[in-house]
Amino acid sequence: MNLSNYILLFVILMCSEIVLAGRDFYKILGVSKGASLHEIKKAYRRLAKELHPDKNKDDEDASKKFQDLGAAYEVLADEEKRKKYDRCGEDCLQKDGMMDGGMDPFASFFGDFGFHFGGEQKHEIPRGADLVMDIFVTLEDLYTGNFIEITRNKPVMKPSHGTRKCNCRQEMVTRNLGPGRFQMMQQTVCDECPNVKLVNEERTLEMEVEAGMVDGQQTRFVAEGEPHLDGEPGDLILKIKTQSHPVFERRGDDLYTNVTISLQDALIGFTIELQHLDGHVISVTRDKITWPGARIRKKGEGMPNYENNNLHGTLFITFDVEFPKQELSSEDKEAIKKILNQSSNNKVYNGLGGH
Repeated sequence: MNLSNYILLFVILMCSEIVLAGRDFYKILGVSKGASLHEIKKAYRRLAKELHPDKNKDDEDASKKFQDLGAAYEVLADEEKRKKYDRCGEDCLQKDGMMDGGMDPFASFFGDFGFHFGGEQKHEIPRGADLVMDIFVTLEDLYTGNFIEITRNKPVMKPSHGTRKCNCRQEMVTRNLGPGRFQMMQQTVCDECPNVKLVNEERTLEMEVEAGMVDGQQTRFVAEGEPHLDGEPGDLILKIKTQSHPVFERRGDDLYTNVTISLQDALIGFTIELQHLDGHVISVTRDKITWPGARIRKKGEGMPNYENNNLHGTLFITFDVEFPKQELSSEDKEAIKKILNQSSNNKVYNGLGGH
């Protein structure tokens, strides 16, 4: 074996060692090495729902898979960590202290979907109030899907000087009033706890607007609501609300729009192009007369269905006709009469009654 072959073998072995030294985060997330941040986040959210241990209690490796998924997202969603990982793998990140093994990005950034570790929850623990807010999103976001960053000024409890009465509760006590006489009564009993103060902290939350979502759908961020001095904070609940759109109106999975054409186009036909919500162009061609109020359908050009994004509703296009405002000469009027060859048809009827 010549020297060049030895060098090639050495390089192959070194590359194999690098691959074996750490986890393949791209493979774990099921994305390519050129995947965008949006693709990485979308893949993570989808897999986090599928692989969550609370949904896979029969799988002994469920917790490990979920931890691997969290580690992959932690690295690939961070530009600096991703560059270093691409250069020298997971070991480099661990040596430089760039990985947080206890991270749970699913709960921290994408809200909660009803999964709870640790068995049954203790309902007796007091909770702060839930906060419910409307999040106004564009029709474009609901068509393609998007991630929205939300800045939250949250009151957080910090240690303070002194103590305070906490965990106050009503207990029954018995008082001896004399021989054979007792009295039972309730009294308030409190513990002594370290004192705390509320300090406002700014946090950035990330909410995914999934393609096909509808008004009223919610994303819950656990423990991002109002704090409780003796218990747990409430949750932050964000509800989808659609902003009005200048071109399209949504009804279910269908879209509606209006197009104004000239009288000439209405009579002789036309070709127009409409730009859709994701930028693709829809071509509409008519070679026959189009009357005011005429409507055509474009199947598959409506909104994506939330449950199955491969299904789309219908786009309905209604035409308005703009009549010319200039006066016509006698010659023009005679020419129009010859072309249209119509007799006067003046019908008076109750339009509201449909007759």
